[in-house]
Amino acid sequence: MNYSGKCPLHTMTLMSPTEFWNDSCSVEDLKIAIDNGAVGGTSNPIIVGEVLKREIDTWRPRIISLIKENPFATEDEITWKIIEEVTVKAAGLLMPIFESSNGRVGRLSLQTDARYYRNAKSIVSQAQHFNALYQNNNIKLPVTAAGLEAIEELTYLGISVNATISFTLPQAITVAEAVERGLQRREREGKDISTMSPVCTIMVGRLDDWLKVQEAKKGIITEPGYLNWAGVAVAKKAYRLYRERGYRSRLLIAAFRNHYHWSEFIGAEMSLTIPPDWQRKYNASDVEIRNRIQDEVDPAIIAELHRKFPDFTRAYEENGMQPEEFEHFGATRRTLRSFIGSYVELVNLIRNIMIQDPDVRGE
Repeated sequence: MNYSGKCPLHTMTLMSPTEFWNDSCSVEDLKIAIDNGAVGGTSNPIIVGEVLKREIDTWRPRIISLIKENPFATEDEITWKIIEEVTVKAAGLLMPIFESSNGRVGRLSLQTDARYYRNAKSIVSQAQHFNALYQNNNIKLPVTAAGLEAIEELTYLGISVNATISFTLPQAITVAEAVERGLQRREREGKDISTMSPVCTIMVGRLDDWLKVQEAKKGIITEPGYLNWAGVAVAKKAYRLYRERGYRSRLLIAAFRNHYHWSEFIGAEMSLTIPPDWQRKYNASDVEIRNRIQDEVDPAIIAELHRKFPDFTRAYEENGMQPEEFEHFGATRRTLRSFIGSYVELVNLIRNIMIQDPDVRGE
């Protein structure tokens, strides 16, 4: 069989079960990714903000129209309307893939408000609203204690989740168990699950980032390059346990920082949500496209990370953390602050259009 694709990522999708998503909801980026074999896409406040900044000439007239059509709407309400419209527009490109796969792939994720990370009811309510916007969705929500409660309930309601703000094995396992509880509740009541496609994200690069922050703050010396393997080690262990236990969630790798975050997962039955810039880098690289998912991370690396970084142990061991600890983990706090901060920036962009700076010459 000829596995020669038009680019390395396309070749990967031809020669292995490993799928990739476009980590952007830009229509232009998504078109290119689909042509190269992508079968999904995603969004969050950072991504939507980047799309609007790049395509402001396209979206400004629509933002102005929304402001006029909704004269009593707050800047937050207009912000969410534009987030929804950007996402729904991109999702349309994936509908043929969604329909041909019976809902398994061809989805575009929409993220709930990160400020709800402590409130399961608010997460569930917003997720239900998002689910009604377009059929081929995965609803993103944080892997905190409240998020886990919402994951089970939304799964029971027939909504496919994308568990995010997730970096560790304890998070990945508790997500899989919450999804299983939700699916089992549906099955006991005779409700259909055939078109559901839940995924659990592991943000491998953000775990690496957090350990590098600790290395710098605490003056830890470790072997060069070892910290580039932390997220890979956690995700490979999670993948093995998912397969051994027959979990019906699929793992999704995110937060790319180097080629290991792609190449080490080739051959896995999982998805990789890759930003357009990293897609271009990977497609221009000479990295060999071969099955590496079964390659073990060097035990010496894992041993040193355990010895020098307690938070690696918390991330790597199944019982390293309890759900009530998830929101206090360093990578979780940094990512929540980043997502909430990006949302604030997005609101500010909308505010500057709603309340334009007055022309002093006309005042």
